[in-house]
Amino acid sequence: MLHNIAMQYKSNRNVVYSCKYHVIWCPKYRRKVLVDDVADRLKKLIHQIATEFKAEVIELEIMPDHVHLLVEVDPQFGIHRLVKRLKGTSSRILRSEFPWLKSRIPTLWTNSYFVATVGGAPLEIIKQYIEQQKDV
Repeated sequence: MLHNIAMQYKSNRNVVYSCKYHVIWCPKYRRKVLVDDVADRLKKLIHQIATEFKAEVIELEIMPDHVHLLVEVDPQFGIHRLVKRLKGTSSRILRSEFPWLKSRIPTLWTNSYFVATVGGAPLEIIKQYIEQQKDV
């Protein structure tokens, strides 16, 4: 299955591509607020937003103080635009649905994030790493 993921190409009208990214971002002050219903709702939101922008969530783990995402995105849309939408939309919705988040931190997310391109052989290692984060 993993080899199929690594070898599949996607296309839009102009580009044939395989652009997979490992993305990590954290709540402000690395607060452990991504738990229980917040984590469940965030997982659903990330999948919805990614689908809306034709990105594929390959792997996702929500940790109490950070998010690990393995995602494929159209290079013409771009990973930065996708992360900006994921963080902006999820922050707005989560803070409205869980008002206690507003009293814990001034904004839900930090302004920064980590991103690395992945593909071919490293994809399996990255996927395993993200899966193992739930056991840490």
